[in-house]
Amino acid sequence: MCGQASLRSPLRTSLLLAGLGLAPLLAPAPGASQEAPSWLRRVDAGVRLEVESAVDTGTARFQKAEATLLPEVRLDFAGGHALEAIARVRLDAFDRLEPGRVAGGEVAPWSRRRSLGAHGEVELRELFLDLDLGRARLTLGKQQVVWGESDGLKLLDLVNPQEFREFILPPFDQSRIPLWTANLEVPLGPGTLQLLFIPDPSVHDIPPADGVFAFRSPQLLPPPVPGRVPILGDERIPDRAFEDADAGVRWRGQLLGSDFSAGYLYQHDDRPVFALDPTSPPGIARFDVVYERTHIVGATGSSAIGDWTLRGEMLWRSDRVLSTRDPGVRDRLHRTGELEAVVGLDWFGLRDTLLSVQLFQSLLLDDAPGLLRDAYETRFTLYAERRLWNDRLTLELQWIHDLLEGDGLLRPRASYEVRDGLDAWVGLDAFYGSESGLFGQYRANDRVVIGFELGI
Repeated sequence: MCGQASLRSPLRTSLLLAGLGLAPLLAPAPGASQEAPSWLRRVDAGVRLEVESAVDTGTARFQKAEATLLPEVRLDFAGGHALEAIARVRLDAFDRLEPGRVAGGEVAPWSRRRSLGAHGEVELRELFLDLDLGRARLTLGKQQVVWGESDGLKLLDLVNPQEFREFILPPFDQSRIPLWTANLEVPLGPGTLQLLFIPDPSVHDIPPADGVFAFRSPQLLPPPVPGRVPILGDERIPDRAFEDADAGVRWRGQLLGSDFSAGYLYQHDDRPVFALDPTSPPGIARFDVVYERTHIVGATGSSAIGDWTLRGEMLWRSDRVLSTRDPGVRDRLHRTGELEAVVGLDWFGLRDTLLSVQLFQSLLLDDAPGLLRDAYETRFTLYAERRLWNDRLTLELQWIHDLLEGDGLLRPRASYEVRDGLDAWVGLDAFYGSESGLFGQYRANDRVVIGFELGI
């Protein structure tokens, strides 16, 4: 392996240099806004370059050495219409997050990332037309739709599936999988009514079994069947644009002096579950990968009182499908409703400082013996941020802890604005707890992260 690594080092170097070299070629001059014909009011374009390396603290082995280019352009037309496009080019010197793989079948063919050899990929992140229809606004194309306000962990942010190549470590806007969507917003009373139609059946992009952040927790794998070897069978991934489409409606606005929203989403649950095939041959437990339909009703609210902001989210899910070890359940799947809620409290009482705590709670409405998760789940998060030196230095600490499982994630980070458009950072991602937990499964994956971002 050492010999192979040394042979590949020139390729790694060239890939990273290519990423650095493309930035000035793709970027317009600083402040790129230029004269346009009368029907085109404004053109804005730019490129962001992010270079980040992650080193395993236990083995001193690189998890990644990645250069990411994000070229984007926005055209503002007469009449209030606009067209926006964002692409992403990623080059990784080590190819350990998704070895030999760019995107699996979980993502619809027209939404997938495309390979640039063994160490690179290109993706159309967003491409949408924003149409001004008088009092209404229609956004058509590939986009992200954000519901919910929780930090660190998601509750109502369920419209777009997620890419898990680095578990939940990347920012949400980078890990969401944008979907081809028709998004209509219409004023209604003291707020806005949003209607969604999503003919893009993409679901969560799960890392491969040999990836650094491959799923290892029993909660995310097929249940054990005594005396039988588990294998994966058919993947019943939604693949029909209209028959498998998602749809949603949400109202948001002011209610009793507070920000409030309420919505309904009809979708395939983006999380895969494993159905035991009763025709499996002797000694084999063949599990089909399936995605179940579910109805979701949720609401959010937030209110500011002096230096404090109180936030909350809750949802009801009609069909939460979970794996069970119970031999009396033929397909080893238990179906139940689920209630989830989060309460958050933010404090801004100290200058240039933010303290935020959140409590997440999940309750299964129909518990059963043999489930691979508890009927109750309770997680706590803490976020602290302090800005120094006229906001040039930012110190952050994020802590996520599962109160029942006893595992969690600790993330200190320092970032510094070197100059306008250039930020550098260093941080630590430290997992702890039992290997059976969602966070403890990665307790051998602690890493130091260092990187910079350049905007052009």
